[in-house]
Amino acid sequence: MDALRQLEAFVAVVRAGSYVKAAERQETSKAVLSRQVLELETRLGTRLLNRTTRRLSLTETGAAYFERCVQILDDLREADAAAGATTATARGRLRINAPLTFGNLHLAPLWGEFLKLHPAVELDITLTDRVVDLVEEGFDLAVRIAPTGRLPSSSLVARTIADDRIVLCASPGYLRGAPALTHPADLAAHAVMAYAWWSGGDSWQFSGADGATADVTVRPRLRTNSGDTCRAAALADQGVIYQPAFLVGPDLRAGRLVELLSDWHGPTLDIHAVYPSRTHLSGKVRAMVDFLAQAFVQPGWR
Repeated sequence: MDALRQLEAFVAVVRAGSYVKAAERQETSKAVLSRQVLELETRLGTRLLNRTTRRLSLTETGAAYFERCVQILDDLREADAAAGATTATARGRLRINAPLTFGNLHLAPLWGEFLKLHPAVELDITLTDRVVDLVEEGFDLAVRIAPTGRLPSSSLVARTIADDRIVLCASPGYLRGAPALTHPADLAAHAVMAYAWWSGGDSWQFSGADGATADVTVRPRLRTNSGDTCRAAALADQGVIYQPAFLVGPDLRAGRLVELLSDWHGPTLDIHAVYPSRTHLSGKVRAMVDFLAQAFVQPGWR
């Protein structure tokens, strides 16, 4: 048992990058972790970590040993999960990160239902459009939205729970006095409200029905890190926006916004549930991923 605790302490410290952060995540003390790692090095008769006042780094032996330790702990968790699969339940605190607008519009109404289904789970929800480091910042799960095929590759596991599309639109009030818009290139003559976190920056990509493509560089009159601000500006007759249907769908159906260039379409979006490991998926994470996939199965959710 002591040997296992030493391995867990060593892996936790390496992943966190410091004894203090590791202790916070493990809900123990820095002194306990320091002692366990020192005992491990003494038992092995070799130094695994280089310690300075500013940072920790792995020795050559430590780097090789770390990889083996991770595999051993993953194998142990997998064995435990397999043995207890029939009785695994969703319980404990579940930390989730999600984009701000999507989280408020489409996830917030779901949390209450999930809590009713899983009364032993406590939800800790953080909404931000910044891409967080799940492992470094201690999240169990993230919802991420990216153009199809453009989710950055990583060691994380991603399950697609829904898809969406980008819509070019503006208000009838703006369009009444605006220049003609028959081709994406015509956007150069229009006031544009741009989303700062868009993966293409100021380059907006379009595909035509005949296979043609257009890559237009826009000059925004307004730039913001909030899709809601873009939408509000468009509803105030200030210009053209390029936003997901999950945000502007109700406005399009009500006629408050009008879709433009219907013969051209923007990138499709994939909405993913992302989590750190497939090897040992806790009951609470598995329950949430399955719940979200089911919640967005109907095409009319936007």
